[in-house]
Parts: sequence; structure tokens; C-alpha cells
Amino acid sequence: MSFSLSTEKFTNRIMHTTTASSSSSIRVRRDRIFVAACIEQKSNTVIRRSANYQPPIWKYDYIQSLKSPFKGEAYNGLARELKDGVRIMLHKSSDPLLQLELIDALQRLGLTYHFDGKIKSILKNMHYDYNHFDSEDLYSTALIFRLLRQHGFNVSADVFNIFKDENRSFETSLCNDVKGMLQLYEASYLLVEGENIMEDARHFATKHLKEYVKKEDRNLYLSLLVSHALELPLHWRITRSEARWFINTYEIKEDMNPDLLALAKLDFNIVQAIHQDDLRYSSKWWRSTGLVEKLNFARDRLVENFLWTTGVFFEPEFGNFRRSLAKVNLLITTIDDVYDVYGTLDELELFTNAVKRWDINEVEELPDYMRTCFLTLLDAINEIAFQVLKERGVCVISYLKNSWAELCECYLLEAKWYHNNHMPTLEEYLENAYISISSPLIITHFYVWTNDQISTNGSFRTLAEHYPDIIYHASMILRLVDDLATSPDEIKRGDVPKSIQCYMHETGATEEEARAYMRKLIDEGWKKLNEACINANYENSPFSDVFKRTTMNLIRMAMLMYLNGDGHASQSQESIDRVLSLLVQPVP
Repeated sequence: MSFSLSTEKFTNRIMHTTTASSSSSIRVRRDRIFVAACIEQKSNTVIRRSANYQPPIWKYDYIQSLKSPFKGEAYNGLARELKDGVRIMLHKSSDPLLQLELIDALQRLGLTYHFDGKIKSILKNMHYDYNHFDSEDLYSTALIFRLLRQHGFNVSADVFNIFKDENRSFETSLCNDVKGMLQLYEASYLLVEGENIMEDARHFATKHLKEYVKKEDRNLYLSLLVSHALELPLHWRITRSEARWFINTYEIKEDMNPDLLALAKLDFNIVQAIHQDDLRYSSKWWRSTGLVEKLNFARDRLVENFLWTTGVFFEPEFGNFRRSLAKVNLLITTIDDVYDVYGTLDELELFTNAVKRWDINEVEELPDYMRTCFLTLLDAINEIAFQVLKERGVCVISYLKNSWAELCECYLLEAKWYHNNHMPTLEEYLENAYISISSPLIITHFYVWTNDQISTNGSFRTLAEHYPDIIYHASMILRLVDDLATSPDEIKRGDVPKSIQCYMHETGATEEEARAYMRKLIDEGWKKLNEACINANYENSPFSDVFKRTTMNLIRMAMLMYLNGDGHASQSQESIDRVLSLLVQPVP
């Protein structure tokens, strides 16, 4: 099924112009001001919903007090020395398997961004000899397959046929090779549509790995890796949280490299200090908007919204992007609650029209509580557009504002469904919901920030007029992951039916069956997203490596935040521990 916007609808959205006569415009404006005034007069009698969100755990003074000792030239100088040692290791190693294991360790420790060029060169050379790479060893075959696919190389899964018996099943003797089974399991998540052999590999490896973790005589280090993988595969994990976990795990590995471990710890702490600077900036900006006081019904989740940015691009050089994305995330959360929780349909119509017009004069027509929100939105997004204009020489404000207009239109449709007690079909719901989850809007901002060719190749116009597969499938995955985690709480407080309820109503399925179907759709979405990223690796692709990586990281961050419930709003102990480990507490 297809949920893409029609060309006509999207063209109208992009090319919107006001063609009404002067007298008509004045009359429409007068009528709308009258509606707003009536709403203001009756505001005391309007019954509004409340989600009863708890106040934030992370207070302003606490955030401003965060100061890391890992700043200054002394630590940076030591890090440079350790990085030079790793470069020598990468350069001198003549054993392909040792090189692959080093690259894998660097990835898990969050260090590959220091060695991108060298790693890409090594993998490119290995890609040439891929079909001749020790194909009789499951561990090395699965490892090179996974790493090459992770880096966008289109390699065949046929290399795994050698591990099947005459019945086309994986050989049972392989279950004794736990390292190989673990690599096969991890590799299976890089599959694309139609690769049945990788489907078989996942089922086979999962079965035997689950049996392994129940054994009493298992290896501690290997057992930790297996349990971690069964909870969530590497391909679905975010770099930053994986690095924090793997640093502690790598430390107990018998043949661990002490210099590599030292660099990982130091680098994590140096980067964390930079993130704290960005968080303090975001906290000051958030406080200056006044939105917390003006819209006290909305989720005040500064730290959680900022945490998303560190998952998408944690590298030090992306500080401006993190600060801008934190603003975008905070505005999305706030505006989402305006539509889902507080606003009346009449008010939401006014706000949607104001965003579509993107005119500061529209503030006069809005209810009081919406005015600060609308002005903050205009100020923040216009500033982002100005930065792009200044740095790239291209004006993108029309695309950014239309992304926000599209999001608000989708929010409005869901509000109408709720107020009219309309139960959409699953297809009807998803056609709107993959946009209302805000991924296309966020990814459009990624594209503005990360594509060096935005001013010359014309691809941004193409992106804005039709969402390509990489954006569509990423957005659909995020929507379904979000629904699985947040649906119970949202339905309880009063919200539009989510994918689970739509499927149950449409098919008569139980909730358990509906959830299983959504998980199946997520798996199918990952296959399509994997293929889209491989296809986007060719020279004529409008998508940079950074754009592809940040898009994938957005989905991975969702997998982390919604792994055990709503990690964005709930402020559970798991959420608190996540913030502490990634933003507050340095690695010992």
C-alpha cells in the first residue's frame, strides 16, 4: 500500500499563494478575528483535557550547574596521542580479520568518527575481494558482510549458502560456534526484501543464542554480548548509548586493547563535556521563551528532547545542529500537546492557518496561550533558515515553513478524528501518521544542515516535493515504534486511535495480535530502509553520508527511547539512568 502525498496536494502546499481580492482578504481576516475573540470570551467555560504530565525532574539550576572536568588542551592532547596509536594499528595490520575486528570495536566504542576516511578505504578494498574472504568461516563471513552493508556496500548474502546442508537448512554443527552465531544474528538485521536466507539466519541464530545464555558454563564476556544483542541488535542501536555500555563490557574482555579502552573513555568524557555546554545553552533558550509558564499543560521535557539530538549526531563538530534540533524537538512536543490535549477545534484551525501563512501579523488572531508558541516557532525556524542562507547562500525558509504547515495540518486532522469519534482504517491512519510523527519535518531540517550541495544540485526541491523511500520508511518505522510504546497511555488520557486500535477495529484482532502485526511492519520497514540506504550510496544520489547516517540514527534513537515504554515523557527510572549515563556522569 502507498501512503505518499499526491503531487497536486504537495504542489499546492509548496506553492501556496494568496490570490483572494483585497476586500475578500479583509473580510476573512475580520471574521477570523471575531472567531478568536469569541473563543477568548468563552475560554472560562471551555472544558479542556489534561494529560497530567509530571513536572520535569531536571531543574534549570541543576542543568546550569553541570560542569565537566574533561575540558581543556591537556585532555585533547592526550586524546590526540591515543588516536595516533590507533591510526598506526589500522595502518600496520595486515590481517583482514584483525582489521575488521578493530573496526567493529571502534564502532561499538563510538570512535569511528575519528577514522572515517581510513575505515572507508579499508572496507572499500575488502569489498573488491568480498567473495573470496575466507568463506568457510562463519564468524569472519558474517562480520565482513555486516560491516560492508553498514557502510553502504551492496554485497550479496549468497556467501551464507555454504553454511547450509543438502536440505537448505543451516548446519546444526554451527550452533557450537557461538561467536559465529552471534555475528550471523547481527548480520541478519542488515537484510533487504527478498533475502530469505537472512530470514532463516535470524531464526536459526536467535534460537541457538537463547539456548546459549541459559547454560551455566558460558563465557561471561560472550554471554553479555549475546544477551545485549537479543534485547536489541547492533544495527538498531544508537552509537552513543552503545559506546557507554560497551566501554564497561570491553573492559572485561580477556584480550582487550588497553590503549583503545583508554581512548574510548577519554573521548566519551570529552564529548560529554561538549554536550553539557549545548544542553546549558538549550536550557537558557527554553527558559527565555516563556512557553513552560504560558502552556503549563504541555510536556516540559527539555533534557529528554535534547537527548534525542545526541543520538542523531553526537560528534563535537555538530554543536550548532544539536542546539537547533533541540529547539525543533521542543517545539514539536509543545505543539503536539496543543493539538492533542488542550486546544479546541476552532483554536486549532486558527493556529494551523497561522502556521500556513507564516506571518507575524497572524498572532493577533490567536488565543492568548497560542501567541507565544506561534512567535517562538517563527523566530526559531526563521533563524535556522537565516543560518543556512548565510553559510550556503540558498534560501530554504519556504521549505521549512511548509514542513511545519504540513505537520500542523496532520495534527489537525487527528484532532478532528478524535472530536468526531472517527475510527480511521489502518491505511487512512498511517497515511497521515507517518507525517504527524514529525519525522519528515525533522529529516527535512537534517537535509538543510548536512547537505553541502544543497545550493547547486536542486535535490532539496525534489526532497520537498516528494518524500523519497529513505524518509518514508524511516518515518513509518518511527511511527509504529512510538505507537507500540505510547498507545496505552495516550488512549487512556483521550487521544486519536493509534495503529494498534485501528487494526483491531478493522480486522477484529486482539491487542496481542495487533501488536505482533505492527512489529512485523517494523521489520518490513527496516528491510526497505536498508535497501534505500544502499541505493542512496551511489554517486548520483542527492543524499550525503552524513544525511543517511543521521536519518538512520533518528530511528535508532526511537528504538532506544521506546524500548521499554515511553522514554520521552514518562521520566521512569530507566529514563533517568539514561540521562545520567549519557549527559551527566563521566565514565570512571
